[in-house]
Amino acid sequence: MRNWMTALFLCLFTINGMAQQPGTISGTVLDSVTHKPLTLVNVALQSAAGTKLKTTVTTEKGQFALQVATQSPGSQLAVSYVGYDSKLISLPASASALGEILLAPVADQLSGVTVTARPPLVKQEIDRLTYDVQSDPQSKGQSAMDMLRRVPLLTVDGDDNIQLQGSGNYRIFINGKPSALVTNNPKDVLRSMSASIIQKIEVITTPPAKYDSEGLAGIINIITTKKTAEGYNGTVSLRQNIPFGPNININGTYKKDKFGLSMYGGTGISPITTTGQDNLRETFGASPSTLFQTGTSGRNNKFVYAGGELSYEIDSLQLLTASGNYFQGRIEQFFDRMSTNKDVSGAVLQSYRLSSEGYYRNKGIDVGLNYQLGFKHRKDQLLTTSYRYSYSLNEQAADIRITDVFKFTQPNNTQRNDANFNEHTIQVDYVHPLNKITMEAGAKAILRTMNSDATGQIYSSTANGYINDPTRANQFRYSQDVYSIYNSYQAKLTKWTFQGGVRAELTRIAADFTSTATRLNLEYTNLVPTVSVMRLLEEGRTLTFGITNRLMRPGITMLNPFVDRSNPQIISGGNPDLRPVISHLFELGYNKVYKSGSLNTKLSYMYTNNNIESVTRILADTLSQTTFDNVGQSRIARINVAGNFTINPKWSVNFNTGIFYVWVRGVYNGKFFSNHGPRTNTFANATYKPNSIWQFGASGGYNRRYVNLQGGSNDYWYTSFSATCNLKKWSFSAIANNPFMTHYSFTMFTATEDFHQSNTSHMIYRNFNLSVSYKFGGLSSGLKKNRRGINNDDAAGGN
Repeated sequence: MRNWMTALFLCLFTINGMAQQPGTISGTVLDSVTHKPLTLVNVALQSAAGTKLKTTVTTEKGQFALQVATQSPGSQLAVSYVGYDSKLISLPASASALGEILLAPVADQLSGVTVTARPPLVKQEIDRLTYDVQSDPQSKGQSAMDMLRRVPLLTVDGDDNIQLQGSGNYRIFINGKPSALVTNNPKDVLRSMSASIIQKIEVITTPPAKYDSEGLAGIINIITTKKTAEGYNGTVSLRQNIPFGPNININGTYKKDKFGLSMYGGTGISPITTTGQDNLRETFGASPSTLFQTGTSGRNNKFVYAGGELSYEIDSLQLLTASGNYFQGRIEQFFDRMSTNKDVSGAVLQSYRLSSEGYYRNKGIDVGLNYQLGFKHRKDQLLTTSYRYSYSLNEQAADIRITDVFKFTQPNNTQRNDANFNEHTIQVDYVHPLNKITMEAGAKAILRTMNSDATGQIYSSTANGYINDPTRANQFRYSQDVYSIYNSYQAKLTKWTFQGGVRAELTRIAADFTSTATRLNLEYTNLVPTVSVMRLLEEGRTLTFGITNRLMRPGITMLNPFVDRSNPQIISGGNPDLRPVISHLFELGYNKVYKSGSLNTKLSYMYTNNNIESVTRILADTLSQTTFDNVGQSRIARINVAGNFTINPKWSVNFNTGIFYVWVRGVYNGKFFSNHGPRTNTFANATYKPNSIWQFGASGGYNRRYVNLQGGSNDYWYTSFSATCNLKKWSFSAIANNPFMTHYSFTMFTATEDFHQSNTSHMIYRNFNLSVSYKFGGLSSGLKKNRRGINNDDAAGGN
């Protein structure tokens, strides 16, 4: 292996060739019949092998301009538009003005597979589905979480829990990289992030071998906007949500000569909102009893986030980029709850009132550096070296007071947990095109440390104050090193595209349970193959097929042994003995592009052994504990249908529905559990645009309940109505979410032969968004970026 790598790198630095001088490729795209300009036509510069190098879209006058630093021999320009025949133009040796390009308005076959109406909304590729957020007319004034509800293959329930193809295990990326912003706290980050800074969302269901194997169901990649040429542009957005408060978001880009900058940021304040909570547990057996808890909880939230990317073109073959992301949020929270435990006759066995005040604070930081080297004889040949550092901090504290006591002996107490995560990643990637075949290979090392320190105090009447309680203390140290190599190949033929590869990963784990003086050392190797195939048929039809294995390594959220005792009778904590999980995924897709839109259908089947499940058991008549364990054997069969159609120039519709059946079984605490049933998630939207200024939309969705090992949830539905006014650089929007229902009750339940437990949150459901955006600058084309970089999708974030 060492001799092979040495020879490889010697070859990389001894290959020579000729590079063309920088210049501009420009032209005007017109309808071949009417000779009217076509707006938002996709224009892509690609190599002789068919690899896209740079893309743009035409202006209202049908014009486009691509700034190119180098132009390889045999380069081509691909011009495509829904409802028109695509065109492939061979380019001269140097960049030049191409003049008028005529597209015929008869779509017999499309060279690209665009699953949407005009402008593009959903695109199907060989291994992923892409949702264009900026093309969604209802994206203005919405959050990132709102947009995830509209993406095919994704489900978001009433408590903002996200599932990908029916699974809660996946990875979320920001701009192709894992981020501390969303690793441990995806809900609050995505709720606060404005959709105005998001360009598109990718759902990668069969990730190629260059990606880490983590994420049983796949990867969700959120790509932020990066648009500029020589000069600058940007957008400032103000939003007021009633009752959740205001926030401000800004994004902008700047480019001068060889230097480029893209950045975004936002901040907001959420005032205190109060909701209701109910917990019910019926315990069976020799001494049956019923525990009922009811009360209110409240929280406010302050957050700030920012991200940016710098690029510097050292010369036509060398590119240096740096990136950074930052998020910090603090939630003040309180609750007041009355607990009553009764026997079968209705007599009170125990009762008390519990009130708590506390906070939750989280912080995430990512910084990265990438160096990309190209080669003169072939633009697609690349060598990239990358480094990334990630850090996250999570603090949780609560002051718990107990009053109105009847036969309840627990004293007032406090609890605190400080958890942090550090990660260093070093990666080398090499891409080598061979005619119609592209080979990729690379190596990577990820070095992680995770720490958790939990402490607790109880009130002592003897000491007349709080004293440390050793039974509430826990120290946990955890390190995880992952070393991997991969090799993959992609072959693009006239109507076939093949992609296949294999990834080998070595994982070393060392855990130190300081409080119990217990150590754990573990080492294992995983070999992960991936195969994807795409077949272009006639009349805009496409077939895709994929098969892969995926891996789940439990993250600190699941491993952390800290026991949350904020509810003395329903406690929860992690399990440091969790082991990795491997899933097997098969999928088959069919896509059809029409003159007025498109239809996408996908069949998939995933099965998993020793799956990590959330499980609950009774410790005493009045106490239950929820944790995680490797006890599940699950299967999910799914069909997903998504469509986008333009009815006429003023009306358009899009829909997404997933119907799947879930089987799950396993043994926990010496007892066998089995559950199965159908699930659905359906979304539909209609848009009316009477003119170029006004736009109106209506949408709704329905999600059927979860199916878990020991229980599930109730169903969930939502509606939304919007109006948008666009005036040159100004945009105004008003959105009413769930206007017909003030509150919604979301219930998760557990049912066994020993007990039945349900936890219900009565959430604020009706809310209104008022937003205004201002765009400054007027230039748009692509900011040059590294084409390879670090993607640590190998560690579960508890999503």
